[in-house]
Formats: sequence, C-alpha cells, structure tokens
Amino acid sequence: MITLQVNGQTRQVDVDPETPLLWVIREWLGMTGTKFGCGIAQCGACSVHIDGEVMRACSVPVGSVGTGKITTIEGLSPDGLSHKVQQAWLALDVPQCGYCQSGQIMAAAALLAHTPKPTDAEIDEAMTNICRCGTYNRIRAAIHSAAG
Repeated sequence: MITLQVNGQTRQVDVDPETPLLWVIREWLGMTGTKFGCGIAQCGACSVHIDGEVMRACSVPVGSVGTGKITTIEGLSPDGLSHKVQQAWLALDVPQCGYCQSGQIMAAAALLAHTPKPTDAEIDEAMTNICRCGTYNRIRAAIHSAAG
C-alpha cells in the first residue's frame, strides 16, 4: 500500500511502486484532468506539481513520490476556475482542442510561483509542453496577463 498526498488529501493505493504516477492519478484515483500524451515525458500533457515543482507524471514512479505533496489540475483551485492562470486562459481563449491545456496550465502556474513576472525568454524556457494546435502566442499572453 502506498500513501500519497494528493490535492490536500491523504490517499492510499495498492499498486506496484514502479507504476507511473499518471496512471495512479487517472485510473486508481479517478482524476482524469491529467492527460496521457506521449508516455515518455516529452509532451507535458501529464504535468502535475510535486512539492510545487512541475513534473511529468508519466515518468514518475509512484513509489518515488514519498511524502511529496501532489497537486493535479483538479487541485489547482477549489472551483477549477479561480486560479489566476485559469482565469487568464479563459479570458484570452487560449485552448483550441484543449487536450494539452491542463498540463500547460500546471506548467504556467509553477512558472509564476517561482518567477512572478517572467520575461518572454523565461516563459519560452519554462514552457516546454507541446501544443499541437499551436496556441503558443496565446499561452504566452495568458501567462503575462496572469502575472499582472
């Protein structure tokens, strides 16, 4: 049995410690906002926070999380809309297909937590998630908007 801290709640799962955190979040805990994209930590659709750091959950064995505090897109704000990044995403109509957006939002929230007023270069360096629709300009604008 593995004990996890997810979105402020203690959860226990009976799973192999080598199971990717992504599958534990989606299949065992039922939080499907974290998406499967590539499975090799390249696209970022599975991005979550572990102790405030953005991580790609498809490449994190659940047994390695230990006492780390996991935040998924469902735990970023109580209503799914009130985090400043979520508000900026809505205001600037960032998503097209929307598949990558939970990972993009998690990456942007982590960036702003560490760098409250990022430059375009800092955004480009931090935002390595892939968006097949190409909404990168709107993503950058939303991050600047959320930064205030």
